[in-house]
Amino acid sequence: MSSNLSAIIRVVLVIGGTHYLSAQTPSAVKEVQGLPARATPADYQTAAKAGNFTIAAEFTGHGIPNAQEALNSEDHVGVEVAFFGPADGRLTITASDFSLRINGKKEPLPSQPWALVAKNIKDPEWVPPESSSEQKSKGGISGSGGGGRQPGDPPAPPPKVPIELLRNWQQRLKKAALAEGDRALPQAGLLFFQYRGKTENIRSLELIYSGPAGKASLTLQ
Repeated sequence: MSSNLSAIIRVVLVIGGTHYLSAQTPSAVKEVQGLPARATPADYQTAAKAGNFTIAAEFTGHGIPNAQEALNSEDHVGVEVAFFGPADGRLTITASDFSLRINGKKEPLPSQPWALVAKNIKDPEWVPPESSSEQKSKGGISGSGGGGRQPGDPPAPPPKVPIELLRNWQQRLKKAALAEGDRALPQAGLLFFQYRGKTENIRSLELIYSGPAGKASLTLQ
């Protein structure tokens, strides 16, 4: 085979391989979900054994850590949980395997899907822009017929979050939630439980796990 023909074949193979890889990229790359697992279970607030696995956890309160600035939920509290196991270990993970007992109540709270939490998710640092009615009430429009708020008017509705900003918060929440299914370990992410009370009123917290790894109880507070 001549050297020119060999060179042409190599070029065709390289171009063909590149085209194949680029065509495979959209379907082959999966969205990463969950939080980065810390180095060891000892890096969390508490940990417990479940069979051959270790579950570690930390209570986050109404704050929701994620890849960017922390978010907030008035209706739910979060628990950051992580699974550790033997080298090359795998485990089927399901958020519904967890429940949270608050203040020793008989019935623990079941975990909630992230989509329910997303309905009222907030960024505590977000400051809404002034509405036109607020500008009027500050004297932006003068005269007896001004559009400012008057004594006895009903409370103003809460400001609406721009839809694109809300979607950004919800995507951040989704990515921080515990990934479910058959997963390589270690694996970490957030669990959510419906609780509207103040965290300072919580005297005791117990995270309960019952799943494929076995059973475990973790005292969080």
